[in-house]
Amino acid sequence: MKKRSFFERLSASSTHDDFDAFDDDFPIQHPGMPAPQTPTRSIPITSAPATPAPLQQEEEAPEGQLPVDVFQTPNDIIIRTFIAGVRPDEMNVSISRDMVVIEGSREERETISESDYFARELFWGRFAKTILLPQEIDVDACTATAKDGLLTLTMPKLDKARQTKLKVKAG
Repeated sequence: MKKRSFFERLSASSTHDDFDAFDDDFPIQHPGMPAPQTPTRSIPITSAPATPAPLQQEEEAPEGQLPVDVFQTPNDIIIRTFIAGVRPDEMNVSISRDMVVIEGSREERETISESDYFARELFWGRFAKTILLPQEIDVDACTATAKDGLLTLTMPKLDKARQTKLKVKAG
């Protein structure tokens, strides 16, 4: 049975009788051509705060996006993000064994009239990012450093395979 093309179904006409649109639905894999790429697993990253905000009557300003890089070394999980223009007292970093929440605000230091702008691309206001970690970390050994507007969080991985022997004391 011949399948009608999208154009034929849309216009209720026929272009030619020997056309089989089924071939277009499944691309042919030719020898020597690379196989289609399968998607890689990525770390889920959301821009929602860790705890829901209380309901308010007036509309809040939208939260800004905070782009991050998350990667690992043999012993650590590292998160990097640009925080240029944010003072340490305007930022909060919360870490649990499997999640990191970075939130804060970037405030304009001077007031400029909208009519005086030629371009306005910088984000000012609140931002938040929740990052689910691919592995549990040692919360007490984490460090955070900021240099040249780049925040770097270094979080040691927990080694679940590590075993220790306990001596039983007679009591």
